[in-house]
Amino acid sequence: MLEMLNLSSFGAFHTLIALVAVACGIVALVRHGTLGTRTGSGLAYVLLTVATSVTGLFIFRHGGFGPPHALAIMTLVALAIGFGAERRAGRSGPAAYVAALAYLITLFFHLIPGLTETGTRLPLGSPAFTGPEDPMLKLCVGIGFAVYLVGAAWQVARLRHARQTPLGAPIS
Repeated sequence: MLEMLNLSSFGAFHTLIALVAVACGIVALVRHGTLGTRTGSGLAYVLLTVATSVTGLFIFRHGGFGPPHALAIMTLVALAIGFGAERRAGRSGPAAYVAALAYLITLFFHLIPGLTETGTRLPLGSPAFTGPEDPMLKLCVGIGFAVYLVGAAWQVARLRHARQTPLGAPIS
């Protein structure tokens, strides 16, 4: 099966880590309304996203260093910013916004190679996209970015509400 998908064992391992990371991220957002290391699912998301980015740096399917490697580095930088801000943030304040938005952009970053790699391999024999420059793929990534912007606005609104909620009161 891996040969049919033009996927190495290491590539399959990398993909599995990424899929579990995304699942943990979705669980964290649904259960806790945010990503970060303060919940089990959020911590799993962050750690697995680090693992996904690091393993991605060792995949050279198209030759040397390329856009996927740059995206992996950008993801690691965003995670570092999110982690640093999370450590400085209380329940509110500028650092809380930075942490929420930095972690959230990494979920969007997962979408880009996810759509690209899946869409250029499946369905077998007639992939959905011809390659990274396919206009439909670019449209799908654009829609994903629009969803990220909506999610970012929701995160900001949620944090603003938390800032106005007295300490000890539940945050909706």
